[in-house]
Amino acid sequence: MPSAERLGGYVKRAEQALTMAKNAALKPAGVTVPQYSALLFLTENPGISAAALARLCGVTPPTMNTILGNLQDRGLIERTPHEWHRNVLETHLTERGAAVMRDADERAVRVERTVDGAFTDAEGATLRELLARLIDAFDAVRTESAVDPKA
Repeated sequence: MPSAERLGGYVKRAEQALTMAKNAALKPAGVTVPQYSALLFLTENPGISAAALARLCGVTPPTMNTILGNLQDRGLIERTPHEWHRNVLETHLTERGAAVMRDADERAVRVERTVDGAFTDAEGATLRELLARLIDAFDAVRTESAVDPKA
């Protein structure tokens, strides 16, 4: 199969382009895309554990612990033991972290709106639908491969 016909290559290039655009936009806010992602999900899920946050952000737990360590060192988050489960650390934004998040989010939203503006409303809806189907198809292949290693 020629590379020009492989959907995976286009998906990867689109992901890389998005990451580069957001990294450039977020640099003045002083955060990376993975740090911004963690801050965004922390804003929506105060007190979430590192493991749950890793799942939401699509990274491994050790990677999330590194991200959170860097954010904590900068005073953007605080981690405290859970009231009942002492081995679980709850993570919350500090006031400084919330301010950085607001700045970073404005910058990230500008990227999203600029990209969204390249499509009509109908095209955007179709693209979202097609991407959701693509995700489902990749998930199905992964599931099939787990059941049948020859797949």
